Amino acid sequence: MIRLYCIARLLCTATVVCAYASQAHAAISVTDDNGATVTLAAPAQRVISLAPHVTELIYAAGGGSRLVGAVSYSDYPPEAKQIPRVGDNTALDLERIAALKPDLIVVWRHGNAQAELERLRALHIPLFFSEPHQLDDVALTLTKLGTLLGTSGTADAAASTYRHDIANLRARYANRPPVSVFYQVWDQPLMTLNGTHMVSDVITLCGGRNVFAKLQPLVPTVSTEAVLAANPEAIFTASTGATKPDKPLPQLDKWRAWPSLKAVARNNLFAIDGDLIDRPTPRLAQGAAQLCEDLDVARSRRPASKQ
Repeated sequence: MIRLYCIARLLCTATVVCAYASQAHAAISVTDDNGATVTLAAPAQRVISLAPHVTELIYAAGGGSRLVGAVSYSDYPPEAKQIPRVGDNTALDLERIAALKPDLIVVWRHGNAQAELERLRALHIPLFFSEPHQLDDVALTLTKLGTLLGTSGTADAAASTYRHDIANLRARYANRPPVSVFYQVWDQPLMTLNGTHMVSDVITLCGGRNVFAKLQPLVPTVSTEAVLAANPEAIFTASTGATKPDKPLPQLDKWRAWPSLKAVARNNLFAIDGDLIDRPTPRLAQGAAQLCEDLDVARSRRPASKQ
């Protein structure tokens, strides 16, 4: 009887050990923003980021210590500045990337040059393509990275906080009177963003309306005449640094040459820290809050309706 009990105990223990071993070696799979399935044999331990927003997302997902390489301008959080550089979004050091022996490379589908991506594929290292377009995509990317890195606890918490912040903004501004908005990416040539870009989603969140939402491609070139014809109530652009400028940036100030433009007549020329509004990361909630506040300022500057 004792012998049978001992055998049963051994079989039970073996079953548990096998189960744990099976879990430990189970493949990890997620779907990236290119629609491809990315599969790893185990959580990634050596990761290379090929976009500044990706670096920030990996830190937020709890994988900062796994980063062995990053591209230029990967500057947040501050410790990201110490990560070895492997190029920028247009030119990559493939030899250095290979020498770092990564088990996962996270790339920016829109920002990294196509020729460079093809060369990366030849290394036969798993690639995860990141290209968030909607506000909710930031949280989804965090959870996917958490799965690939084995840091789901941290990643899920960061995603939950971000979702909560965005939900609060949506609840607060969803029913505000709409404001027509021109978002200026660059001034020479004059460039903007269409409705599929993340920034356009932020504008909508805040009760704004992107006047060039229907244009193609993602970052279309427009004429000064087109902006004047659209006559936006507010004009936004991204600034460098977290301190809000005391006066409009030169690329915005030039619009004062057209005093009849609604945004100029009402002094609705706004600049937001580019790192908070252009990068699809958890800090986007901060940039969205600023844009929402600025749109409220624009609403407050509307002429009083005549009785």
